[in-house]
Amino acid sequence: MSDTAAAPRYKGLRGIAAAFAQPGAVTLLFFGLASGLPFLLVGNTLSAWLKESGVDYGAIGVASYVTFAYNFKFLWAPLVDKWRLPLFGRLGLRRGWLMFALLLLGVGLLGMAAFPPTLSLARFMAVTLVAAFAGATIDIVVDAYRVEIAPPEAQGALAATYTLGYRLGLIAGGAGILIVADALGWQRGYVAICGLLVIPVIAVLLAREPEHRVRERVPMRVAIQEGFVGPFRDFLSRYGLGLALGLLLFVALFRLPDQMLGVMAYPFYLDAGFSKTQIAEVSKVYGVIVGIVGALLGGWAVTRFDMRRLLVISAIGVAVSNLLYLLMAMNPGQTWAFVATLSGDNFAQGFAGPVLVAFMSGLVNRRFTATQYALLSALANLPGKLLGGLSGFLVKDSGYAALFIVSTVSIVPTLVLLALLWHRMPRPMAVEAT
Repeated sequence: MSDTAAAPRYKGLRGIAAAFAQPGAVTLLFFGLASGLPFLLVGNTLSAWLKESGVDYGAIGVASYVTFAYNFKFLWAPLVDKWRLPLFGRLGLRRGWLMFALLLLGVGLLGMAAFPPTLSLARFMAVTLVAAFAGATIDIVVDAYRVEIAPPEAQGALAATYTLGYRLGLIAGGAGILIVADALGWQRGYVAICGLLVIPVIAVLLAREPEHRVRERVPMRVAIQEGFVGPFRDFLSRYGLGLALGLLLFVALFRLPDQMLGVMAYPFYLDAGFSKTQIAEVSKVYGVIVGIVGALLGGWAVTRFDMRRLLVISAIGVAVSNLLYLLMAMNPGQTWAFVATLSGDNFAQGFAGPVLVAFMSGLVNRRFTATQYALLSALANLPGKLLGGLSGFLVKDSGYAALFIVSTVSIVPTLVLLALLWHRMPRPMAVEAT
């Protein structure tokens, strides 16, 4: 059945309920958990472990580069699109890769527990890189699975349940691991958190494999052409060079305000007079819950309203919410200001998440789902990370208030670009494989 034929199922209130009730939405909840769980375990949480182990700040900064596996995942995404793993062939293309990545993530996390930084920093970083690679691969597969398992009209619901699972994974890999590590130590904490992987493993075994066309046993030259060249050539040919570059640039700029601020958020919380316990309670637990509420509302909105208007609302919301941090700056150490700021900021980010995910899902051709979506999601994070790394210099020279204002204003180019693309925005989205 084509996407067009399936479209009426997701119109109106009954259609929205059907979109959220479909089996794929429940599956994406558990797959989202698998995606969100490793992100902090190889990122912010890792930095805390290294600091407590006596690793110097320079080495901690270098260690953060392992997360760039998420930014360059499009380099091996063509393999996920075209190559069926022999040992997991019975599960199918997507579920086979996901099972492999989950098991590899387990190896990486257990390896981090077995080779702590106090024993050998080199070996610790090697197994951490394995975990980061596995986490990025999980992202590739889950994104492809979500696009292929349901028509475009249901992508908002899938994005919402995926985001819910993802943020639950962030809670486990953030506040959860801190609590467990405080009681049992970092090594046992990572082993305990690794046990949560049983949930998505069971989900993989029970999930339905999407329908896709995969050519088997083609010559190497043809495989390279189709896997590595074809996805990019297809994207450019479908939209034309000008529109394609405009869409890529828009995706790259969309999250810039959020990511410019994100790097300095934790230091700001400390400088504002809050303890690590308060930060964990408000930021890692309460803030994530508010983000989940925003994500569910964003997923509902995608099923109801025009995508272009939702992009405008989401972009402005994420940018303007940064100004709430001025409230914290003017009321240092006041819990009510912290809660109010995190409420607005996390809700705006949560709402924008499903909107951006549904928009990017609609741009891909299902012949190259994994590769094209991996490219788009990498672009959505890379510029913000690169520029966000310079935010510390801005704070050092001009203070936090300057960062909050500059990060808010940084949304202007995104809105200008969206205005230029307004009447050329591709609709209907999510091209079916031909």
